[in-house]
Amino acid sequence: MRVMSLAMGWEEWAAQDATALAERVRRGEISPAELAAQAAAGIARTDPALSAVVELFEDVVADPLADGMDPQGPFAGVPYLMKDLGPTLKGRLQEMGSLLMRGHRATADSYLTRRLRAAGLNIIGRSTTPEFGVCSSAENPAVYVTRNPWDTRYTTCGSSAGSAAMVAASALPISHATDGGGSIRIPAGVNGIIGLKASRGVFSIAPGASDLTGLVSTQGCLTRSVRDMALFVDSCRGGAPGEFMPYWTAPEPYTTLIRRDPGRLRIALSHEWGDYRATPQRVEELARIGRFLEGLGHHVEWALPKVDFRAAFAAQTLCYVSNFTQTINTMLAPLGLDRPPEDKVEPINIRLWEAGRDIAYAERYRMQAAFNATSRGFGEFFEEWDIILTPITALPTPLIGTTEYLTTSDNPDVWDWFENLWRNFAYTPLTNLCGIPGLSLPLGRQDDGLPLGLHFQARQANDGLLLQLAAQIERAIGGRWNEGRRPAVHVTTPVA
Repeated sequence: MRVMSLAMGWEEWAAQDATALAERVRRGEISPAELAAQAAAGIARTDPALSAVVELFEDVVADPLADGMDPQGPFAGVPYLMKDLGPTLKGRLQEMGSLLMRGHRATADSYLTRRLRAAGLNIIGRSTTPEFGVCSSAENPAVYVTRNPWDTRYTTCGSSAGSAAMVAASALPISHATDGGGSIRIPAGVNGIIGLKASRGVFSIAPGASDLTGLVSTQGCLTRSVRDMALFVDSCRGGAPGEFMPYWTAPEPYTTLIRRDPGRLRIALSHEWGDYRATPQRVEELARIGRFLEGLGHHVEWALPKVDFRAAFAAQTLCYVSNFTQTINTMLAPLGLDRPPEDKVEPINIRLWEAGRDIAYAERYRMQAAFNATSRGFGEFFEEWDIILTPITALPTPLIGTTEYLTTSDNPDVWDWFENLWRNFAYTPLTNLCGIPGLSLPLGRQDDGLPLGLHFQARQANDGLLLQLAAQIERAIGGRWNEGRRPAVHVTTPVA
């Protein structure tokens, strides 16, 4: 079989972010079709070890204009994978990591899909996600098992599993992700890349979740550079006509803001998050990064918001159970089913549906009161502090086959299953509850050698401040995230 020559070598490809690639297109040095071919070859080179891509759209790889991508947009045809959950692509499969949804095709583009294409992002395929995005790993052998490129014995975490693996392996520089409780930031943190959960009111969730039930979940992406993240937010933010949520804009583009260092910031550190604590090694990494930030001129000390963490996590759990129940219901109705079939839906998702179908409005009302109290507590905290910094996870990244965090778990109690989930993944979900921004940066290392993301949170609508600090850090380390280390599975690594 003839091997098509590529536009650049793999070292050159891996060294460039999306912004650099787009600039090369604008200078006429490379075409969107050549970028797509290179990304497709990068996926072919890395995916056999990672199982991170569900489908490659060969027609769009061959013709980047096939689905209406605007090559005049700021990303100028840079390749992009869409997580197989969230925004829909007209006529394309969207199977949500589930046997139940095999063969399901979307009938229309989501509003954000149109924004992505207008920004010049060329959507060339679908990346993996756990069933309905519920759990912490895309890991069901009946569907696929997505592996961490740093060490394939470990999970990528989730639910933006495949996108994280592909960006970390440098198959492409940017990819779609969603976050309802950490699903952008957690996989970013354990795969050594950058993940921003934007504030509420930044990215459209139309048309399927454009009301109060969609408040905890948001869209976004994963990148390897701060400027790519800034350009993505600048280019893709904004609500659809009539979208319920109040959408807001920043005083200046983030791509401009990040060129300046922030002033001296008040940064709080914490690994204590209610009943949950990080391992000592993570606490040491957190303290180390705190000292590094002091070296940049910021004020750093240990502090914690005064909120009722138990009430907050109880409300967050109730929110997930009741929201996911209704999500599953909307999938059952068109199939003529009155309950999830055991041979096509994973056990925890069935128990979740059973637990949530009869939740009364009075319980949701109490949940909303806890959301309100928690948001006010964080709001008061950010009157005194600019940023709070935690580890991205509390415990070591699970090995593949660790079922306790998966929706294939045999745990008979879905409430207990969530409680166990929080022991590892406690630091991210309250950001969703409060609607504030959270950013994972690849600054730490786990004692097993895997990356450890550090989680920066700020007041609502201070997304720009997080990116401004991230850019300052990136300049200070010479762009060498992960101390310059690369994953074991990487486009530059010879294929066996």
